[in-house]
Amino acid sequence: MKPESFRIEIPDEDLVDLSNRLKRFRASSDFANDDWRYGMNGSYLRELVDYWIDGFDWRREEAVMNAFEHWRVEIDHVPIHYLKKSGVGPNPTPIVLTHGWPWTFWDYRYVIEPLADPAAHGGDPADAFDVIVPSLPGFGFSSPLQKPGINWIKTADLWSTLMTDVLGHERYAAAGGDWGAFVTAQLGHKYADQLYGVHEAFPAIPGLNYYDVAGEDYAPEEADLYARRLVCEPLSASHMAVHSSDPQTLAYALEDSPAGLAAWIVERRRNWSDCGGNVESAFTRDHLLTTVSLFWLTRTIGTSMRFYWETAREPWRPSHDRRPTIEAPAAFAVLPQDVFPLPRKTVEQHVNLQRWSRLARGGHFGAAEAPDLIVDDIRAFFRERRALPD
Repeated sequence: MKPESFRIEIPDEDLVDLSNRLKRFRASSDFANDDWRYGMNGSYLRELVDYWIDGFDWRREEAVMNAFEHWRVEIDHVPIHYLKKSGVGPNPTPIVLTHGWPWTFWDYRYVIEPLADPAAHGGDPADAFDVIVPSLPGFGFSSPLQKPGINWIKTADLWSTLMTDVLGHERYAAAGGDWGAFVTAQLGHKYADQLYGVHEAFPAIPGLNYYDVAGEDYAPEEADLYARRLVCEPLSASHMAVHSSDPQTLAYALEDSPAGLAAWIVERRRNWSDCGGNVESAFTRDHLLTTVSLFWLTRTIGTSMRFYWETAREPWRPSHDRRPTIEAPAAFAVLPQDVFPLPRKTVEQHVNLQRWSRLARGGHFGAAEAPDLIVDDIRAFFRERRALPD
């Protein structure tokens, strides 16, 4: 399990092939869809494709990524890529940041440096972290994944090995959103003794049946959270059904058409973010296309979608019978436009909750949408935890 350093260097022929495919884009007829009621709006998709061909510069984005250290290691026959940024401060705390779908590791780009070097970003150097950002198995450069059965439960085991055996940390912090929140939650359940604490930007609780949580469980001041949940449930249904049932069938289409891949990913970015219907108010066009390009150029959309299939077929089983389920001290950052917000009452029943923050803005992609708020919340929570004796 010796990690190897690497640089991101996509071959020129892959970029030429991408450009040629985009130039042959054949759009589906789209009418009466200005409000996106039928899904991805065709006019906007055409704008994205045209910009992807003539305005987007992958090499520029690649150079920014390569300003950081990148490593790969194989753990239990699973290839793992991770970005590393050493902290600048008197005693940096190791932290592993875990992304979700359709995220990539690069959705943490705006929080990495403020967490690692707070003094350079208006903070206290005592809050510095050694930042580790892995790509989920089968996502991006954690590929090619050729081992079945990998889901968020097993990913937590991989991350425990990465942080302790590979990187040598006796204790560390963990944070994440979407699938990354479930990985983080499982770390907080199974490996609580390794952790300073866990920070979740999505309310992941292992073993919880989310549909058992009723409207009356939300406090009066949480009525907006329940309303958002009702809006978002149908917006998640299509990809949940396909990814959990027959992801390989869809993978053939998305692997063959970069425009189709963009439509599948960007529609979800719009639906699940705090953008008011204008996706580029939450993410720059370059960021959207970097995300899609990472899936395309690494040929990992298929294995990323299998994460759902594998999760749907392995019921979570507790590693112990202690309560609460998440034993590690936990912070939950509640983003107002996230897709399935839980009431505080429910979280407190299952989690060693030490911090509950209602953030002022942000949706399902909090680290990319509201990085300043996420950074402040992570700093504040772990400032208290790292001051405690081991």
